Amino acid sequence: MLSDSKAFSGFSTDDIPKVKEFYSEVLGIEVTEENEMLTLNLAGGERPTLIYPKPDHEPAAFTILNFPVKPIEDAVRELNSRGVEFERYEGMDQDADGVMRGEGPPIAWFKDPAGNILSLIEVD
Repeated sequence: MLSDSKAFSGFSTDDIPKVKEFYSEVLGIEVTEENEMLTLNLAGGERPTLIYPKPDHEPAAFTILNFPVKPIEDAVRELNSRGVEFERYEGMDQDADGVMRGEGPPIAWFKDPAGNILSLIEVD
């Protein structure tokens, strides 16, 4: 029934203007706004990601969006220079920049202004 449906993902926020500024100005992603919702036009994909307002928004306790990068050190450094702070998780073997290595590809987590967890993940 849905095999031909062009599905897309979405997540909520409690502050559309603040999140729009973060994704467009800090992360450099093309963001459009329509009907009080944001669309992230991510590179390499024909399916956008929707961000919708939710007054009682609670951020997910897991990563909602992953950004493939190479090398991860350069991406972490660039985002640090733009004010992004990387998360530290107890029990995770993370280096001084917050990058976890040794269990799968190198990965570093950070949050958007609504507390949603995002990651940089190094790809070959």
